[in-house]
Amino acid sequence: MTMDYDALLLVSFGGPEGMDDVIPFLENVLRGRNVPRERMLQVAHHYEMFGGVSPINQQNRNLIAALEKELEQYGPWLPIYWGNRNWHPFLPDTLRRMAADGIRNALAFVTSGYSSYSSCRQYLQNISDAQAAVGPDAPRVEKLRVFYNHPLFIEANVDHIRAALNQLDEPESAHLVFTAHSIPESMAANCDYMSQLATTGALIAREVKFAKWHLVYQSRSGSPMQPWLGPDVCDHLRALRDEGVTNVVVAPIGFVSDHMEVVYDLDVEARRVADEIGLKMVRAATAGTHPSFVRMIRELIMERVNGEVPVNLCAPDCCAIS
Repeated sequence: MTMDYDALLLVSFGGPEGMDDVIPFLENVLRGRNVPRERMLQVAHHYEMFGGVSPINQQNRNLIAALEKELEQYGPWLPIYWGNRNWHPFLPDTLRRMAADGIRNALAFVTSGYSSYSSCRQYLQNISDAQAAVGPDAPRVEKLRVFYNHPLFIEANVDHIRAALNQLDEPESAHLVFTAHSIPESMAANCDYMSQLATTGALIAREVKFAKWHLVYQSRSGSPMQPWLGPDVCDHLRALRDEGVTNVVVAPIGFVSDHMEVVYDLDVEARRVADEIGLKMVRAATAGTHPSFVRMIRELIMERVNGEVPVNLCAPDCCAIS
């Protein structure tokens, strides 16, 4: 086996790690977007409820530590670097460090399993922009494929959903609600985001033997005048209660870690709605550092190392912004 790659780059969204970080972080996220400052300050309050700390950076540190153990034990041994889109460590800084360390050919694992502009193509552009900022010494970076239907990703989510079901007195009566980050309908029309999420949900529901499941969306952030994917998770919970449903498991399969959109939009907002309407809601954990998810990342690496990459790689013209 010939090793053509000399590093793994974990690419993620980033998040603030203190109150002084929140506004600069949100300004990075919203730069170039027509979002009123009032809305930004409203979102800032979500972070303030948690001391200005998003869980996402520590989640990534935990994932890197678990993956380092996996690669050390089973190979291939690759040093792992970490770069973010919106907060430290920023991608250009990470690529400069990689270049200084002599890294020439890296694989990139992006912490999103689905295809859309914001969850896939924008990260490719972020990597390209970082390479341009570093210059001719920047390492070559190849993104690993999306993994929405990978058996080990499904397995990790299934385990967490079963654990959530065990917290219910009558799990057989529960409805299963899958959530993902909403995106504009115009963006969804140019990618496979919705169909991939539906595939993931169907695969998980089959494993847990659940016929009563729905895919809904959360965390929309655009203008009220612009159509975004729905229904919203809170609206869906109300509709289920109106139908007489009393138990529900909410599984955020559109996310790989419990970051702010999960801990606020689900654990605070959706929980408040469920309590108000008398609905027993248990939220399943995301893939996180589940051993199956960590093994999946190694398998994605080995696919590329061995030249066995499946066909669902990003096309050059995929996932346009609108």
